[in-house]
Formats: sequence, structure tokens, C-alpha cells
Amino acid sequence: MRSLLNLPSGFLRNLNLLGLSFFFIYFGVDHFINPDFYLSIMPPSFPMHLEAVYISGLFEILGGIGVLLSKTRKLAGWGLFVLLIAVYPANIYMALTPEAFPEIPLSALYFRLVLQFLFFYWAYSVTRPGFNP
Repeated sequence: MRSLLNLPSGFLRNLNLLGLSFFFIYFGVDHFINPDFYLSIMPPSFPMHLEAVYISGLFEILGGIGVLLSKTRKLAGWGLFVLLIAVYPANIYMALTPEAFPEIPLSALYFRLVLQFLFFYWAYSVTRPGFNP
């Protein structure tokens, strides 16, 4: 595909890496700007809601920065992968209690469950051997 687009070697890898970094930094910062949304999607049985929102936001920011640095890329990528697993219960909660989110279509709530697996792969992809932009 790269040859079809006539892109320089490494361009798509760099774009993938920058996109991943921007995605996690953006949403990590959003945890601090808009904590009410993240509080609303947390399963009620989970403890320390506000603390968890801020901690997950902080780790999203750190992971987003970490994937940009070659020395921390692998650890940051795996850290983001683990973080995605840790926050997956919020997506499950949203899909199982759609009445708590009437503004979001049911199909979107279930799509979020599937979309999370793409994010798993995206975070994993920067930890693969040979990923050197």
C-alpha cells in the first residue's frame, strides 16, 4: 500500500505512532477537564471513582508521551494495553445499562465494545519487534 501512495519509508509507522500518542494524550487530558463524563460511565460497584478517573487519565497521558520515546515505547505500549483492559469494564457497564445513557444509541454502546479491541491492537502494534519509526 505504501508504494501505491508513494509515501516515504516509515511515514505510515510514524503516523500510526503519532496518532496513538495524540489519542491517549487527548483523552487523558480530557479526564481532568471533563471528569463528570468518566464518573458517569464507571460501574457503581467500583471504589474510588474520582481517584480512578484521575489515575487513568494520568496513565493515558504518560503512555501517550512514552510511546513517542524509543527507550520507553515498548513499556508504554504494554502499559496502554493493560490500561485498556482495566477500563474495559466501563464499556461493558455502559452496554449492559443503556438506560443510564439515553443520549447514546444502543448500537454505539455495543460498537464501543468492539472498538476497544482495535485500540488493544493499536497499543500492541507499537510494541512489536521491528516497529522502529
